[in-house]
Amino acid sequence: MVAVARSFLVSVMLVLLSATTFATVVAPGSDPVGAATVSPHVYPGGGVLGYGSRSQSPLTFPLTATLNSLVVAQAGDPSATVAHEGYWLASADGGVYSMGAAGYFGSLGALHLQGPIVAMAATPDGKGYWLAALDGGVFAFGDAAFYGSMGAVALNQPIVGMASTADGKGYWLVASDGGIFAFGDAPFLGSMGGAPLASAITGMAPTHHGQGYWLVAGDGGIFAFGNAGFHGSLGGTPLNDSITGMAATIDDAGYYLVASDGTISTEGDAVDLGSPGGGLNGNPNVVLPVSSITLTQDGSGYWLLDPDGFNYSFTNPPDPVPSALAASIVSLAASQVNADPVSGYFCNPYGPCEAWCALFATWLWGHAGVPIPSYAFTGDIFGWAAANTVVLPPTAPALPGDAVLYGTGPWSTSSSVHVGVVAQVWPDGAVVTIEGDAGPAATGHLAVIINGPYLPTHSVQYNGVPVYAIARP
Repeated sequence: MVAVARSFLVSVMLVLLSATTFATVVAPGSDPVGAATVSPHVYPGGGVLGYGSRSQSPLTFPLTATLNSLVVAQAGDPSATVAHEGYWLASADGGVYSMGAAGYFGSLGALHLQGPIVAMAATPDGKGYWLAALDGGVFAFGDAAFYGSMGAVALNQPIVGMASTADGKGYWLVASDGGIFAFGDAPFLGSMGGAPLASAITGMAPTHHGQGYWLVAGDGGIFAFGNAGFHGSLGGTPLNDSITGMAATIDDAGYYLVASDGTISTEGDAVDLGSPGGGLNGNPNVVLPVSSITLTQDGSGYWLLDPDGFNYSFTNPPDPVPSALAASIVSLAASQVNADPVSGYFCNPYGPCEAWCALFATWLWGHAGVPIPSYAFTGDIFGWAAANTVVLPPTAPALPGDAVLYGTGPWSTSSSVHVGVVAQVWPDGAVVTIEGDAGPAATGHLAVIINGPYLPTHSVQYNGVPVYAIARP
């Protein structure tokens, strides 16, 4: 199963709503008094984390080159043997990276896509794969046949997951509202489209030997269709972080759920083989944002995808061409992606020990040459831009370097709750943002993370909170 690299903001909202953050004005371009020295970080995740039989896998930490776009999906090679495992990674621009025994059958990395890729599925013989885009477009490679897509259809909500049928002659797409779209010999077995959901769907998993599938929601709710058995869920259970992915055991008698902090939950006959939940290698200060889980073919291990663990240039799609100012903001933001950057409750390198998403955003703008004070309240970014540059509604096209303001308005800390800086924009309006004080981790020990891709107009479903404005530097 593969799912969109889902946001980690939901668990942060209560922190920001309860924080008493007020504007702390500092001379433009300067660091706040007492701020730590800031230098580029090397993210400790490595991109792919192996557990169980894959704990010492040579396929772990596979990519060191700078990638043009965020890695959003992973698919295991169904034909691989235990001795010669393999998997594919796909990035939002359609780039495909084959690891181990997995063969390379082409990619979209050289094309200019209308919208970002968010999901991937492999053919049963391992000689092909499909990529699915946020808008429902489907792209086939190798022996994967094209059976149709939703690319020309207006969707109520974006696509978040994809799964192949057991014979590879069809596939399903799932949207964040639980809508299912079936193609080829994939039967429509039911969906959650039109049903009220406590939390948005984040992905799906197919049964291995029959006609069925499961949907998983961010709150851990499980919805089983066809011959997929219900083996339990986390719906109604208080979670530290939202569920971002699932995978079924090889006999379909259980499944794994993974949360954005890497915590593994097991249902049915699934066995916990380890995770970075609680911190990488037991270090609670290094909590990695995990977006999906992929099982080995014999079920003796699994890989967790940490999309922040790769190096990115954010250069594809190439349009709009960032200005020199925007390029500087994005480059600086990318250099800061890291787990909890400074020990201490809410402590950070960008200002005082308090909720610091706005401190981070204004630090980025200020160090790139924007004459903005260091603000601790996100609403003050709106006020500054309204007076000095421009603020736009969430329906307006964003540009790299812009600040995305979350909440309902700039009036107070209860209405303006978070901010991220745009790193990448697609023609359909989807963005990738880089955000400080944004989890996943325990309250007061959050991270600088990469968020997306998502549509600002659909931020409620993706981030758990709307976008009320876009501020331009």
